[in-house]
Amino acid sequence: MRVSSIKCPHCGIVNFSEGGACRRCGEVVWAAAPQRQTTVTAAEPSLLRRAGVIAGTVMAVLFLWWASLYATSEGLDPEQQVIVYRAVNLLEQKGFGKEVFALRNMARFRSTDNWWNLYNEHYQAYAATNFPFEIVTIYPWFFDLPKDDIERAVILLHEAQHLMGADEESALRRVWALKGRLGWTAERYGRSKVWKNTREWTQTSAPDLFTCNEVEIDCTR
Repeated sequence: MRVSSIKCPHCGIVNFSEGGACRRCGEVVWAAAPQRQTTVTAAEPSLLRRAGVIAGTVMAVLFLWWASLYATSEGLDPEQQVIVYRAVNLLEQKGFGKEVFALRNMARFRSTDNWWNLYNEHYQAYAATNFPFEIVTIYPWFFDLPKDDIERAVILLHEAQHLMGADEESALRRVWALKGRLGWTAERYGRSKVWKNTREWTQTSAPDLFTCNEVEIDCTR
């Protein structure tokens, strides 16, 4: 161990720095006070910074999930796009502004199932929406089974509810309540496949809306 020393300014003899007086002449000797080492402690991240890191991580995960859904499905061909947007235009004509905005600006239409849809098996649907990723899969039945663009507009009206965060029951209730605005009535469409399917699904999810079991009529409360 190294011992520090200091020279007496009076007689010149070297003394240990720990001593208070010179060992030869008795003169008081003062040693320079040792400098204290300052330990720099890194400041902990602020709450705002932590929240930013968490939010950034969540956004990155959501983007990667969306990209995987988009990459594992195929887009609509030009003819299919014309049919879809013809139905969207019909919704606009009937005053469904919020739904039209969602379908035109939020939805990314696909023609085949992504891996998540395949996992969940959407086999009986005309279309399926992945919320909050806003990917709408349009199945072949959408193009083949409806009688006309009004019935396709009804299907898209339903999917628009999911784009805005509604669950299945809420979407079915809203579409059934507003179907008259599109002219989708039992008198004109009661025997169509889309009517029967939608009527059955709605009655299963919201039986309180109906007073009868015949699928070819309305009988809504």
